[in-house]
Amino acid sequence: MSSITPSDPTGTLAGRTVSRVGYGAMQLERLREDRAAGVALLRRAVDLGVDHIDTAQFYGNGFVNELIREAIHPEDGVLIVSKVGAAPNPGGRIPLRLAQRPEELREGVEANLATLGLDRIPLVNLRRADIGPGLRAEGDQVVDLDDQLAVMTALRDEGKIGAIGLSSVSLDVLRRALPAGIACVQNAYSLVARDDEEMLRLCLAKSIAWVPYFPLGGAFPGLAKVTEEPAVQDAARALDVTPAQVGLAWLLHHAPNILLIPGTADAGHLAANVAAGTIALDDATLAALDAVPTRTGDIELGE
Repeated sequence: MSSITPSDPTGTLAGRTVSRVGYGAMQLERLREDRAAGVALLRRAVDLGVDHIDTAQFYGNGFVNELIREAIHPEDGVLIVSKVGAAPNPGGRIPLRLAQRPEELREGVEANLATLGLDRIPLVNLRRADIGPGLRAEGDQVVDLDDQLAVMTALRDEGKIGAIGLSSVSLDVLRRALPAGIACVQNAYSLVARDDEEMLRLCLAKSIAWVPYFPLGGAFPGLAKVTEEPAVQDAARALDVTPAQVGLAWLLHHAPNILLIPGTADAGHLAANVAAGTIALDDATLAALDAVPTRTGDIELGE
C-alpha cells in the first residue's frame, strides 16, 4: 500500500502562505535564566524553515515576546501571531487570569505591540473561555462576543492588527463571529481529542486555518496523551520515528487547513517537530490512527 505525505507542505494564515509546521513560543519561558539559549532556539527555528510563531504577552509576562523581538528580524519573513483575552497572574495558583473586557483586549494588543517592538501584529487571536480545557469566565469576565469583536475589528481598522483569530471557542461562537472575518481558530485538538470535528470542517469550508493547541493531547493530568496510544506507538516503530512525530503527522494528513505550532525549549525536539511535516503515512496506518477513540477530559489550566 502506498505511503502518502500531506498534500501540500504549505497553508494559508492571515492571507499569507506559510509552512504548515510553525512554532509555539510558550515554553520559551523555561529559558528565562538563559536568554541566549532562547534566542538561539528561535534562530534555529528560522533556519529550519519555521515562518510563523505563536506567542502572547502573558507568556512569561512579556519575557517570551521580548525574546522574539531580539531574535526575529523583518528580513526573516516570519509571521508573528499573538493573542489577547488573558493576562499574567503572578503568584496566583494559576499564573494566568482572564482579561475579556473590551478595554482589556485593547490593553493586551498595546502590550503585545510594545514588547514585540511592532507597529502591527499580523494576526491576533481572541482567547475566549467558551470551552475547555482551561479557565471559565465569571463575573465581569463574562463578556458578549459582539462587544469583543467590536474592539478587535476597530484595532484591525486602526492598523494595529492585521487579522482576527479565535481561541477556545464553541461552534456557535465561531458561526456568530464569521461575518467579522476570522483568519484562524485555535482550540485544543488532537488524535485523542476530536470533539471539534464539525468546527474543523466548517473552518475548512470557510478557508479558515485550524491551529490546534495541545496537538499531542494532554501534557497535564486529566487529558489523554497521543503518545501513549498503541496505534501511535506501532506506527512510530514501523516508521522509525517518535510517537510525537506520528501524532503531529496525523494532524497534517487529517485536513489541509491544519497548521501546527508545537512548542518546545529543546533544539532537538524542535527539529523533530519540523521533520514531522515530511512523514508519510500509508492508508493502513491512517486507518489505524483514525480508529483511535476520542477521550477528552477537562482541566482547569490556562493555555
